[in-house]
Amino acid sequence: MFDHARAEMVRRQLEGRDITDPQVLAAMRAVPRERFVPADHAERAYDDGPLPIEEGQTISQPYIVALMLQAAEIRPGDHVLEVGAGSGYAAAVAARIADRVVAIERHTLLAETARQRLDALGYANVRILAGDGTRGCPEEAPFDAIIVSAGGPNVPDPLRRQLRIGGRLVIPVGQEEQTLLRVRRVAEDGYEQDDLGGVVFVPLIGEQGWAEQES
Repeated sequence: MFDHARAEMVRRQLEGRDITDPQVLAAMRAVPRERFVPADHAERAYDDGPLPIEEGQTISQPYIVALMLQAAEIRPGDHVLEVGAGSGYAAAVAARIADRVVAIERHTLLAETARQRLDALGYANVRILAGDGTRGCPEEAPFDAIIVSAGGPNVPDPLRRQLRIGGRLVIPVGQEEQTLLRVRRVAEDGYEQDDLGGVVFVPLIGEQGWAEQES
């Protein structure tokens, strides 16, 4: 059941749009998305949209995951950082391509759950950390690619600085209207930026993001 749904998701939602990177398509075909959603949502794992997960967060629409990974131009041998690990799904897909993935999640429960899922599936090249991802991960830098799975007010400078020269950072920026940006580090103090279109993400909370709203 899930194998067929996964193949159809890739064919219709990804290849049927503008996802052409063969490594991204192969990784999306390989990762069992149903293992990264709550059990009561497993049958909807390959729907063309986001799904709720623990802590009031979401697992992104498959197309958006593929779009961000394609935009980040991840290749074998790359060292990748994901900010906002959530369920661990995007980290798993990235890990099918990259040499090593570090994913940071501010919700301790989500970080632990993602770690358990990835361990159970044998993803030995992914490290899940609990903490403020807006600061990046200086001890693991530099990175060939950084993916931010939440929308911030701007591009956090610590993340830009943790890119290797030639590295790519993909991040949604904005509040009510978000834009997906790709930032490429072209020199020690030089960056180029591309607008990849409108998106909708949960807010990026942290020192270099939005302040957490009090309940």
